[in-house]
Amino acid sequence: MGQLTLRIPDALGKRLKVAAGATGKSVNRWATDVLHAAVDPDLAGDEPAVLRERLARAGLLVAVELVRKSRPKTAALARARAVAGRGRRPSELVAEGRR
Repeated sequence: MGQLTLRIPDALGKRLKVAAGATGKSVNRWATDVLHAAVDPDLAGDEPAVLRERLARAGLLVAVELVRKSRPKTAALARARAVAGRGRRPSELVAEGRR
């Protein structure tokens, strides 16, 4: 069996986990089923529409609600930037742990 490594945005990864969980499948199993449905000519019907149709016919089309997070307040962001980079370097902590 082959392996495929994908770099995807974190938000997409979260949505995939939700979609897979909604079908009771692992992310790997669900993604494999989705990819199979995307290329199976027997499940076809117009490009985005075809893919959605294939996924629906394969029982893989899942509606996932997006949770929109609000942006941090300007003052909170300024405070975080002011303290960022302060403190001890990781190399100092590692060296201390070796003593």
